Amino acid sequence: MAKHTIVLLIAHEGYQQIEYGVTAEILKSENVQVITASNQLGYATAKDTSSTSIDMTIDQINPTLYDGLFIIGGPGALDSLNTPLVHGLLEQMMALDKPYGAICISSRILAQAHVLAGKKATGWDEDGALEEIFKDHGVIYSKEPVVTDGKVVTATGPDAAQEFAQAILQVLSKQSSPHVEPLPYKDPTILSE
Repeated sequence: MAKHTIVLLIAHEGYQQIEYGVTAEILKSENVQVITASNQLGYATAKDTSSTSIDMTIDQINPTLYDGLFIIGGPGALDSLNTPLVHGLLEQMMALDKPYGAICISSRILAQAHVLAGKKATGWDEDGALEEIFKDHGVIYSKEPVVTDGKVVTATGPDAAQEFAQAILQVLSKQSSPHVEPLPYKDPTILSE
């Protein structure tokens, strides 16, 4: 039985295969159930044309059922995942005090969803725009490859994928898995007064 269940969000076209593959593999090796979600069902195609099966669409995600939500980068991420629906899911994860995060260009989605304000974070910045985007949204920019601030994990890109997965595991280890406490047994034959 899995210790935790998390959702990895990927673009249906143009996700970053190393960020997804390495992260998913490490999490699964540590008994974390990984649900892969995207903007469409079927097979998502990576930047390198490899593909992976999608378990559910973004609109099917119920944040109360999962221990974490993490967005994978890639050239299709901003077009596919920087949406009000994804922003709403991130806001719900934050409100539920559950782990969330992003790697690569997808850190910009977190900033634009207003779930990084006042937090230290990192992300892909080869275009030199990340620091300004973070500043505009009240995010403390770091050039470190992986940053954990509370329950939020961000990373710079494929070279940091292994460290990103390890940071997610660290955050999950501090989180109890959701379970339902059984109600005390009450004998129905005894009338309560």
